[in-house]
Amino acid sequence: MNNEIGLVIIAAGLFFELAGCIGMVRFPDVYNRLQAGTKCVTLGVCLILLGTLFMTDTLPLQLKALLCIVFILITSPTAAHALARAARVSGVKLWDGSVVDQFEKE
Repeated sequence: MNNEIGLVIIAAGLFFELAGCIGMVRFPDVYNRLQAGTKCVTLGVCLILLGTLFMTDTLPLQLKALLCIVFILITSPTAAHALARAARVSGVKLWDGSVVDQFEKE
């Protein structure tokens, strides 16, 4: 039963990974691509690791998967924020179709 649950969770994770990869290719600017990479890929990796946690019976492997999930949930948004800030500071413009620029200088 745990193997089936784990496979379903891993399949959901693969779906989010695929959606993130498509978003990285299709989105028009750096900021939108960062959003796709951060949200979809973080959720996809965490779901894959969670599915691995369900499928394994060994405690050390389950603890490693859990620690990796926590590490990814902390570092991925932090890295995306740092990359977006660096892009903003270096002058990378938003896509022309963007509706609002909240950091626009008056």
